[in-house]
Amino acid sequence: MAHSTPAPDRQAARDLVAHFSLEMTGKDVGALHAARDVIPPGTRINVTFLGNEDLQLRVDAAALVRRLGFVPVPHISARRLGSRRQLEEFLSRLQEVGAADSVFVVGGDPAEPEGPYADTLTVIRTGVLQQFGVRQVSVAGYPEGHPDISTDTLWRHLEDKTAELREQGLSAVILTQFAFDTDPVIDWIASVRARDIDSTIRIGTPGPAGIRRLLGFARRFGIGANATIVKKYGFSLGNLMGTAGPDRFVTDLSGRVAADPSAGDVKLHFYTFGGLLATSQWARDYVAAQS
Repeated sequence: MAHSTPAPDRQAARDLVAHFSLEMTGKDVGALHAARDVIPPGTRINVTFLGNEDLQLRVDAAALVRRLGFVPVPHISARRLGSRRQLEEFLSRLQEVGAADSVFVVGGDPAEPEGPYADTLTVIRTGVLQQFGVRQVSVAGYPEGHPDISTDTLWRHLEDKTAELREQGLSAVILTQFAFDTDPVIDWIASVRARDIDSTIRIGTPGPAGIRRLLGFARRFGIGANATIVKKYGFSLGNLMGTAGPDRFVTDLSGRVAADPSAGDVKLHFYTFGGLLATSQWARDYVAAQS
């Protein structure tokens, strides 16, 4: 992993990394305890909705996030919900532990819905979210597209989701898939703003992790990772045994966002492939290097 070095625009780098968010699974409670002293108080921590985890595990993880002084953002996977009753039960349990204020609604992995919700918009349009205290909804963005969804469809869905949330009086955040290349990310941000969508954008960023692991996730999600792109990011396809951090990506992104006032409110969301502690330490050290 590369050591953090000062960015050309140190203030822009600090601004971009400030108020970053993290991601954990329901099984990462031990890792969260280990990282708690490195994560800034009030950090948003997303709790995933995976097929091999149950309701209790997800709720317990969200409750722990709040209890440790962070902001829980539980995921709701639309196609994994078997019924409206299951959605309401999950939201009710989250509300009981004070973790229903902010949620991330995503379509989810199953090719066929397990219940009545085919996508994020279907869940939002139920009107159920507000009934359980939800005030902010994060939705997905895909700077490099989606392997199974056309670009036109992705844009239409993003426009429809943000418009529906605005109509319902809910705050919207766009949380993106991770990337190794800032070029498509910058172009995508410009396209979002050109559509008069002014929501906060959280750019998905891989935390420091093993190179093989990073490439595995890239292949799974259709992320560009050819030799030119990964060299620009900071590692080589010829050496897969080491680790790589997002230093170059974050430094480049921060400068380019700062240079474009129309980019609006842009922050980072870390996918913690290498662990909560390693990612949180990286963010702390990177910010220190800009001071």
